[in-house]
Amino acid sequence: MTGAAPTTAGPDPAALERAALPAFLRPLAWCVHQLHRAIQALAMLALLAAAGVLTWSVFSRYFFKMATDWQDEAAVFLLVGATFACAGQVQLLRGHVGIEAVAGLLGPRVDRWRGVLIDLLSLAFCAFFAWKSWTLWHEAWVDGQTTSSSWAPPLAIPYGFMAFGMSLLSLQIFLQLVVRISRLKGAKA
Repeated sequence: MTGAAPTTAGPDPAALERAALPAFLRPLAWCVHQLHRAIQALAMLALLAAAGVLTWSVFSRYFFKMATDWQDEAAVFLLVGATFACAGQVQLLRGHVGIEAVAGLLGPRVDRWRGVLIDLLSLAFCAFFAWKSWTLWHEAWVDGQTTSSSWAPPLAIPYGFMAFGMSLLSLQIFLQLVVRISRLKGAKA
């Protein structure tokens, strides 16, 4: 038996990013990366829980004719939490959909500037989204808003997930923007 071929993992994007950051931002980047890893584990559990809740919902409706008001909302809350909380980790890995056709048409210098501009615009959008999510969360918390179902869980829960996830995503984009700008300055020297 020859065994499986050894697999080589690619470079750790978080370590590469931290190395390119100014020294005073490296501890922040390390903490953000550790937070991403913890959230990723929790999000996996949330996805499993959502699958279990939805499976139970279908099973109990079909076999026991039970009402399933809470299951759909619980699954949606779990999915919203997992999606928004993991957005920063996906950004760290640059896993979002990107259009590379434009990058291929541009020269390297123009492409570096394009990357800075895209990160800057993304940061502005995500920071605005985070700010609005925090205002929604605050309003839902103060007013005690709930969903319109008979279960009526607080709306502060999904708004909190959105606000936290978008804030973490904004922080991740900020760190990557600092890296892009330092590399741009390094390319000029």
